[in-house]
Amino acid sequence: MPIEPDHILDATGLFCPEPVMLLHNRIRDIAVGEVLQVLATDPSTTRDIPKFCNFLGHDLLQQEEVEGQFHYWLRKCESG
Repeated sequence: MPIEPDHILDATGLFCPEPVMLLHNRIRDIAVGEVLQVLATDPSTTRDIPKFCNFLGHDLLQQEEVEGQFHYWLRKCESG
């Protein structure tokens, strides 16, 4: 069953560290429990976004690559 995001962050075409910087700013603006989908084309996000979630305590619900685009679904947690 697909995950329906509450918000979408399009970071396609941006390179490290911009996608994670945008993610950091955007996740502050959403409510605890909401799901943010991140779209990116920078392969470094496959390393950086899971580390971001682990470090700040957010749930990385799913990640996938579709035709060179990386998709992430994160749930904002209280600790972040």
